[in-house]
Amino acid sequence: MIVEISITQLRKNLFEMVNQAMEGKQVWVMYKGRRFRIAPEDPPPSRLDRIVPLNLLIDESVDDSKLLEEMTRAWERDWDEL
Repeated sequence: MIVEISITQLRKNLFEMVNQAMEGKQVWVMYKGRRFRIAPEDPPPSRLDRIVPLNLLIDESVDDSKLLEEMTRAWERDWDEL
């Protein structure tokens, strides 16, 4: 979507026009016969860019094979009860 406005309209609605440009709309301003574009420096971030990594604490002293065996026994007990 393209929005084209005069410099007077830009002065009246500056924040609204900047917000529209941030949303991805093309905002063009006409001044003395020339066109100027208002655009953010970087493209808008995607939803994936806003993901914050989850920090996990991993205990290196735990033996994974023993943990798996213990979990398997617990599952089998639960399955036997069904």
